[in-house]
Amino acid sequence: MEFLNGLDPQLKIFWYIAIPVSLIFVLQTILTFVGGGGSDGLEADFDGDLDGAEAPFQMFSLRNLINFLLGFSWTGISFYKLIPNSKLLIFISLAVGFAFVYFFFLIIKQIQKLGEDNTFRLEKTLDKIADVYLAIPGRMQGKGKIMVSLNGSVREIDAMTEQDKIETNATVKIKRVESGNILIVEKL
Repeated sequence: MEFLNGLDPQLKIFWYIAIPVSLIFVLQTILTFVGGGGSDGLEADFDGDLDGAEAPFQMFSLRNLINFLLGFSWTGISFYKLIPNSKLLIFISLAVGFAFVYFFFLIIKQIQKLGEDNTFRLEKTLDKIADVYLAIPGRMQGKGKIMVSLNGSVREIDAMTEQDKIETNATVKIKRVESGNILIVEKL
């Protein structure tokens, strides 16, 4: 790293930060795509969640530190000749470093929105329309079966009714869940 010898001390500091941080960032990126970068590999003994709200990622982590230092150092290197005022350069570099962490937070938040909870729960069927598969005896005298579509899949579920008997192929509306696994329906 002989090219650093003739540089101004401030620029030299930016380079000393940028080189190892860029290498770590490249390694993190490769490990993420290969499947080995699921966590930072460090366990913090404090909670980074400062305001008590659910955060999609930990505030103080190695990845966030790398993102901050990446933005800070490369901004300092890039604008060193354009901004002669040392304090202004450091302020702008700090702002860009924090912006890197903030944009990483936004990206993670958007990625988490792509996740779906497709767990089947009977409560999700309430007020849905279903078709009777096996006739449902009237007045809670026995169980029949209904076919209900939820989250792109069709489920066969036990059902009862408080009304008169409901014949096969009739359309029903799901009113409530009884005994944890039986749906109470009414004919439409």
